Amino acid sequence: MITIHHLGVSQSDRIVWLMEELDLPYELRWYDRGADFLAPEEFRALHPVGTAPIITDGDLVMAESTAIVEYISRRYGQGRLSAEVDDPHYPHYLFWMQFNNSLQSVLFIKVAFQSAGAEPGADNPMMATTQRREDGLYRALEERLAESEYLGGPEFSCADIMSMFNLTSLEMLGARPIDDSLPHTRAYVERVSARPAYRKAMDIAGPAARRPD
Repeated sequence: MITIHHLGVSQSDRIVWLMEELDLPYELRWYDRGADFLAPEEFRALHPVGTAPIITDGDLVMAESTAIVEYISRRYGQGRLSAEVDDPHYPHYLFWMQFNNSLQSVLFIKVAFQSAGAEPGADNPMMATTQRREDGLYRALEERLAESEYLGGPEFSCADIMSMFNLTSLEMLGARPIDDSLPHTRAYVERVSARPAYRKAMDIAGPAARRPD
């Protein structure tokens, strides 16, 4: 059985969501963040990268969301939420599986600059470039969801599981709110967040969830 090592308020909630969508058994081991909001030492000791999510599957210890999601979908879910290479939507699936990394990268660069008191402008081309890249990512997201109900194609897939954290929880770290300025994206978030498996996963391991007694 897969064990999800869940760090509170982290991307590991998407692994719980995936398991619920696939109706697969799993064990959840909860780790609380410290007063500094960082992962505790016992969590960091699980894998050299020390970041959430981490799963164990027998002797396998695996990190990185995209790898974990695809591993579980392919090995235990018969690929039900993955796209096959001969699927015409496969290129979209690949792109949106990686999208979260791009969005998080620009956010963290902005946070770093803003923490130093920087603002976009001619005297800060890196900050201006980062803002332009962020604008492009949200523009691509909005255009995609104007033409497709889901990111990876007409059906719900792992690409949607990978993206929702960035469109919901990431706002706590300063990401752009999904509001009326992004109407297609807002409708998408409302649609996906109504899924029973998503709602159950958020109750179990979402940002507002707490370690079970």
